[in-house]
Amino acid sequence: MAECDFIVVGAGSAGCVLANRLSADPANNVVLLEAGGSDDHPMISMPLAWMNASAMPRFGWGTQSEPEPYLDDRVQPLPRGKLMGGCSSINGTMYIRGMKADYDGWRDSGLPGWGYDDVLPYFKRAESNWRGEGPEHGGDGPLSVTPMKTHPELYPAFIKAAKKLGYPESEDFNVAKPEGFGIPDCTIRSGRRNSTAKAYYEPVQNRRNLHLIGDAQATRILVEHGRAVGIEYRQGSDVKRLKARREVIISAGAFHSPHLLQLSGIGPAAHLQDMGIGVLKDLPGVGENLQDHPIALTFWKAAKDNTFDKYLRLDRLGLAVARWMLTGRGFPAQSPLTVQGFYRSSDEESRPDIQFQVSHTSYEARPWFPLWRKGAGHQLSAGCLLLNPESRGRVSLASPDAAENPRILLNFLKEEADRRKMRDTVRFMRKFFATEPVSDYVAAEIAPGSDAASDEAIDGWLRATVMSGGHPTSTCAMGTGDRAVLNEQLQVRGIDALRVVDASAMPGIIRGNTNAPTIMMAEKASDMILGKSAALRTAA
Repeated sequence: MAECDFIVVGAGSAGCVLANRLSADPANNVVLLEAGGSDDHPMISMPLAWMNASAMPRFGWGTQSEPEPYLDDRVQPLPRGKLMGGCSSINGTMYIRGMKADYDGWRDSGLPGWGYDDVLPYFKRAESNWRGEGPEHGGDGPLSVTPMKTHPELYPAFIKAAKKLGYPESEDFNVAKPEGFGIPDCTIRSGRRNSTAKAYYEPVQNRRNLHLIGDAQATRILVEHGRAVGIEYRQGSDVKRLKARREVIISAGAFHSPHLLQLSGIGPAAHLQDMGIGVLKDLPGVGENLQDHPIALTFWKAAKDNTFDKYLRLDRLGLAVARWMLTGRGFPAQSPLTVQGFYRSSDEESRPDIQFQVSHTSYEARPWFPLWRKGAGHQLSAGCLLLNPESRGRVSLASPDAAENPRILLNFLKEEADRRKMRDTVRFMRKFFATEPVSDYVAAEIAPGSDAASDEAIDGWLRATVMSGGHPTSTCAMGTGDRAVLNEQLQVRGIDALRVVDASAMPGIIRGNTNAPTIMMAEKASDMILGKSAALRTAA
């Protein structure tokens, strides 16, 4: 059994950050354990290709949900990155922090040190924002945060429509109280994806005290006398062990962190016993409390030929990709997003609870060429994400074999409040697309179609089409109650020298995309681990 000071399991959004920060002191010997392989592939580095990359088996775990009982028993694909950078290497690159009230809510639930004023310095430390250093932003962090370019014709039209409906234009969604319509920032540097592998790991990969073990899946946390002392992992056909003198840190994500804990005998006792696994620590909250942002979708036929479809003609696409590979410029350097908005579904909401996105392309977009095959046509695709869902899911073992993915149940639309809000978002999207000047760019509603007018018809559409926003959280949640898995220091309750640092640790899902908050949590966790948690503070 080889030894080191710290083992970090998972080289994803959190793991690469921890590897960088913990190894900054040459006295710390750090091992980063990653189940996947390299992220060195044009499909990963090209921002435009993210949806294709996330669906490629070579880059993912192949995770999917159980048949969802409130979605017509549909099985949901749930892509998770299995490569350097993890999900930061296959996501849509969108950089959204969430809202001040999200983090203040964590603090007020009994988690000191997690309020907005506590976490803002770590958001700032992480980023090199195109706006430069300021009260809300960092100017020299590892992670490149750049603006998404706007469509010269569609963006102004959509902003005008938003203002007609009473929504302001927002120039920055990464402030304490983001609200309104605008265009988001992205984790892109010089036209290429800036994942945590690129931003945090690669610049320090030659440190003598930092060691990467790739293509190595953790199978069990080794615990002796109530203390985590190492990791058992499988590499090829070999099973190996690695010892940690100081700490084991699990950063495997909202699905695989609880999976690994349960495989190790840490979790709901009855479930572990059913799986034939000895119980080391009965923690009933492990794998429970799964939260994600469901998306309601609508599709529209464009009235003009100014959508992204024209760029997908095979010759134009080929030339653009070649130019991008040489220069990092051109339309492959970002996704075709038209506008984004954060709005409140009702006056009763204290802050936005819906994230609205429009893309000037079809969800079925594909390369085309005359006499070869047709494209999807000129379309607009819209989606509304429910940011504060009441429905809860779970992650559990399918078997005691670590090679088998966990069972995942999202339980989307289980709660009536979620069904009502999602139903209302379909009507909101219709209202928005009927508002001038956006209405000038719309020829017809493709789906769900004008016949889907009643609550029952819209509910049927939602059951058939609602999908995951790719933001799973809270399956190893921090907290103070009996269901809490972690304390405010991200330490597993009842097991010494073991922490979980990733989106699974969130006590509740934030109202926004989850990659930026996960990076923030890893930045903060590194200071906790090294005894520097009080080093960064801002005035209340």
